Amino acid sequence: MSVLGIAICLMSIVSAGKYGFSRLLTKYALTSNSLAAANQAVALTPADAEAHRARAIVLDRLRLTNQGIEELETVVSLRPRDDSSWLTLGNFRDSLDDSEAALGAYNQAVRFAPFYAHTNWARGNLKLRMGRYDEAFSEMRLAATKNPNLLPNFIDLALGVSRGDLVLAEQLVQISDDRSRLAFARTLAAKGRGDETIKQLQLLKTPISRETQLELVRQLIVAKAYREAYELWNESSSKELPVIVDGGFEGSLAVNNNGFGWRFASAEQKIEMSQDTVERQSGKRSLKINFLGHPAPGNLLLSQYIVVEPEQSYKINYAVKARDVVTGGPPVITVDDVDTGETLGRSEPITTGNSWQAASFSFNAGVKSKAVVLGLRRNYCQTSPCPIFGVVWLDSFSIEVLPKTP
Repeated sequence: MSVLGIAICLMSIVSAGKYGFSRLLTKYALTSNSLAAANQAVALTPADAEAHRARAIVLDRLRLTNQGIEELETVVSLRPRDDSSWLTLGNFRDSLDDSEAALGAYNQAVRFAPFYAHTNWARGNLKLRMGRYDEAFSEMRLAATKNPNLLPNFIDLALGVSRGDLVLAEQLVQISDDRSRLAFARTLAAKGRGDETIKQLQLLKTPISRETQLELVRQLIVAKAYREAYELWNESSSKELPVIVDGGFEGSLAVNNNGFGWRFASAEQKIEMSQDTVERQSGKRSLKINFLGHPAPGNLLLSQYIVVEPEQSYKINYAVKARDVVTGGPPVITVDDVDTGETLGRSEPITTGNSWQAASFSFNAGVKSKAVVLGLRRNYCQTSPCPIFGVVWLDSFSIEVLPKTP
């Protein structure tokens, strides 16, 4: 090998070593916010865009964004077609309220990544803050078309700009198909706008799946739109309220019920629940609860949401049978306000009885009550531990609206 060839090889090895060490310094600088390491990386490889980019990010983290912008300008001079670097430069300039300069950087990002959504989204947000509303919404609409995952954010933004005006928000988003309308309905459900959610669903050309329906029901319940959640959950033609769903336990028992109907506490230990076709007060089945030890007092073992009217009086009717119940904390039926947790009504404790007994208790909904939780739990005990043994059957639950007292 000639002397020149050896020299070239040695130079290549030294250069590779420099770049390798520079990249190690770059990684260290980013993980530890070390400006000294970033400076050393740039000194070792002044033509390496990654070293300058790392130094820019560290400078920004140290609140030296102006200097960071200078580094990013070096980066884009080294990599003029890198949309990510142009986008970061735009973000830095925007953070210093230099909107026009930021827009220039975003323009370059869009230019070099015309098929990606994130560049349009960033430029659209900036134009919105600059007051260029038509351009902004056109830009973000294009971004949401390229990336449907941006659609919920776009709808939420449109609702905010329109101050909750649904007609205006729909015009800004330009809802024209089932996909965008369903996304619109989801956003409204999350905001607790139950009536509008159902109206949007009624405009769909293709009915939604039961899975999607239950997802919207859960969103409405979380947003405290209980009445509309029940209307969406209830597939029967009857909309009569209040109602206890499957008060006779005739349907299948669903452990993971997140809507209306019975909910069973699957995490409870030493308790068995099943449908009994032999012991029943009405219909073909009852619910059999076999206590085998220590379900925690106070915890709901069985529950159901009931939609109610504020300040209205109600009566809960049910049938109960118990055998060999031994405990210092007997079971009890309760009604609690869903939102406040306040107990509004409570039955007599369930004790041993060898035959079916009709039972009832009344409660008054609160001033702001929208829904209550009907549930089975144990009374608190005077001593601990406080086991419970025995069998309880429940059947024939119903609810009555009581006349308002003058």
